[in-house]
Order: sequence, then structure tokens, then C-alpha cells
Amino acid sequence: MTGASAKPASACGIDFGTSNSTAGWSRPGQGSLLPLEDGKLTLPSVIFFHAEDAHVSYGRAALADYLDGHEGRLMRSLKSLLGTSMMDEHTEVAGRAVPFRLLLAQFIGELKRRAEVAAGQPFTRAVLGRPVFFVDDDPVADRRAQDTLEDIARHAGLREIAFQYEPIAAAFDYESQITREELVLVVDIGGGTSDFTLIRVGPERTRRTERHGDILASGGVHIGGTDFDRALSLASMMPMLGLGSLMKNGREMPSSPYFNLATWHTINQAYTKKAWAQLAELHRDAADRPRIERLQSVVRERAGHWLALQVEAAKIALSDADAAQIDLDRIAAGLSMTLHRAELDRAIDGLVVSVEQSVSRLLLDAGVTASGIDTVFFTGGSSGVPLLRQRVLALTPQARCVEGDLFGSIGAGLALDARRKFS
Repeated sequence: MTGASAKPASACGIDFGTSNSTAGWSRPGQGSLLPLEDGKLTLPSVIFFHAEDAHVSYGRAALADYLDGHEGRLMRSLKSLLGTSMMDEHTEVAGRAVPFRLLLAQFIGELKRRAEVAAGQPFTRAVLGRPVFFVDDDPVADRRAQDTLEDIARHAGLREIAFQYEPIAAAFDYESQITREELVLVVDIGGGTSDFTLIRVGPERTRRTERHGDILASGGVHIGGTDFDRALSLASMMPMLGLGSLMKNGREMPSSPYFNLATWHTINQAYTKKAWAQLAELHRDAADRPRIERLQSVVRERAGHWLALQVEAAKIALSDADAAQIDLDRIAAGLSMTLHRAELDRAIDGLVVSVEQSVSRLLLDAGVTASGIDTVFFTGGSSGVPLLRQRVLALTPQARCVEGDLFGSIGAGLALDARRKFS
């Protein structure tokens, strides 16, 4: 390797994810991903604001501070706000109203700072990953979401910014590992979106600076791992807290408190004074008060994120096992439950159907038969969900199945793209 290609790239790739984030930097003879927390290559997309002082923690440290019982405010899945009306709203942090935009800029700024520390150099130019669709079926809102992310990234200190679809970045990472040309279907199931790209890759094509001609089709749907978490929670966990139970007048309990607790980026809405007052009224009118008292316990102890973490851990465990045990002693002494993979499959079936349909449309739009696809490349933390993988592979039965770095392929591919775009 000679010339400019023998030098480290001047720009980085940033994968700001719904659940986890990475930063990549293309360097000769070295792995692209930079260590971001205690030597680990991922930084969970989590912020914890301590109530007792001005300290802010990030990633695994933020989760640990929350689980250790520190008083404060935990924020996760901030990327899910992009493209929603909440993006222009404020939230209360340490007794003051803070714009959500500022919170995103704070996290991305920390992500950039850690990448610079690991690289030993500043980064003012970057390629940012983005889903194929921030917002389904609304091009104006989708463009607004990208513009918002660009403004936030500039606020965090990046001066030159390019974007790349996340599944295309994953394809670049896969391309760096193969020795022959292939037609690849990239299936990227992240925390907030499912994204797909049908692309021709190969050693000779890596030299091209312009790759649009290699991309046959891209598509996606706003469904990801956090949606699987919510579906599993609503189907299996929230009924233990009263979802679906009756009030004294024979009507079902209102579902809004349960949806707030089952959805990562709305959990904190369950803790407002207004929400607590409504919960007290529901307890008074409930026919099954013990279950509502469990719900009150979760809200009173601000244990919503803890509960969501238990559901997420069970979902992950069910990728390899038929059953997962959840200890709920924090809610009520001796309380526990066992979740089975069949329950997960039933809970997420409708979501998986939507993913299937999106992949089918992609193949139809590209005018490619399933037999023409050489490889299905899976990436993204939620691509390991067995039901989803089975359904996608059934659409391409002759293709080879390859699992990439579920949490790192996009960041590594963005680093390669940053070298191309800014060298």
C-alpha cells in the first residue's frame, strides 16, 4: 500500500445507533473500530444525569449507575426521536427544561470525543450512518430527520458531514472480506429500523469512488429491536401489571401507562406528576387492585428502565434458548415469570411480517429473482432473532447465509466510506 492509501484516513465513520453506537477510522493493517468504553468497541446509546450533582455518565457506566440505584434521569433510544414531533420538544433534566436536540448533541459530542481520544487526533469530518427511512412513507419528514441529525452533528463539532445508508455501509465491510464478486442482500436489523440493500460487491469494485451503479435497490421499514422489546413486554410483562384487566365499571384499564413503560423513549413520561395522579385514580377504580399496585410500585421506584432491560435480556436469551426466566423481586417479593420462545414469536409475528413484505418489495423493485442472490448478509443486533432470520432466509432459499459483526459492521463500513469520500 502506497501513497495516501497507506496513511490513516483523515475522517471517521460514526454509527449513532438506537441501542448501540460505534466509531470507525480506516487505518492500514488495523481494525477500523475504535474502543469507546473500557476497551470495548461499542458505546450503548445511553445517558444518565445524576440528580445529586452535575455528573453525566454514558454507555455501560450510565446503565450501571441507574441499576445501582443512583438518583437521576436515564435516557435511552434517543435516535428514535428523529423524525418525530418530540424532536422539537423539551424534557426535564435536573429540574430544568432541556431540548431533546441538545441531549442528542451531547451524546454525539461524547461519542466524537471518545473516538478522538482513541485515535489520538481530532475529527472534524465524518460519514454518518442513517437508516434507509427515518420515517416511513413521508419523504419530507424523512429529509427533515436527516437535516436535524446533520445540525446536531455540527453542534457537536463536526464541520464536514456526509451520510451513507447503514446497510450499504455494512455491505462495504463485507466486501472488504471477500475474494470474488457477489450479489448480496444486506439485512440490517437495528434497534429502531430494519434496512435492506441489494448490492454487487467484489474486490475490483472497492477501488471505485462512485458506487451508485452497484446498488440495485434499497428499502426499509421503521421496525427494530426496540419494537420487538415493546411487543414482548405488552404481550407478556404488562398483563402482570394490569394491562387487559377490568375496572369496576367493566371497562378495560387504559393502555397508555403500559405503552409508555414498554417503549424505551417514553418510559420517563410514566413518572410525571400528571401520570402518577392518573394512576392513583385507576387504582381506586380497578377491579384487580393487586396488579395495579405492582404497576404503582414500578412507577414509584422509577423502575421502568430496569423492567425494560429485563424484557430485552429475555428477548436476547430466547435467540439461543427455548425459555428465559425473569426475576421480578424488585416489583413484588417472590415474583418471577418464565418466557418462552413461542411467546416471543407470537408477540412479534406481525412485525416480522412487515419486515418480510419489505424484503419482498425490494426484490421485486430490483427485478431480481431469489435464485440470483449469492449471499444474505445479516448485521444489526436484532438480526439474530430466530423467527425473523428464518422468514428472511425462506425468501432466498439458495443464498448463502453470512453473519457479520452484528454491532460493528456498519461502523467499519462507514470508516471505509469516509476514506473514499474525504481522501
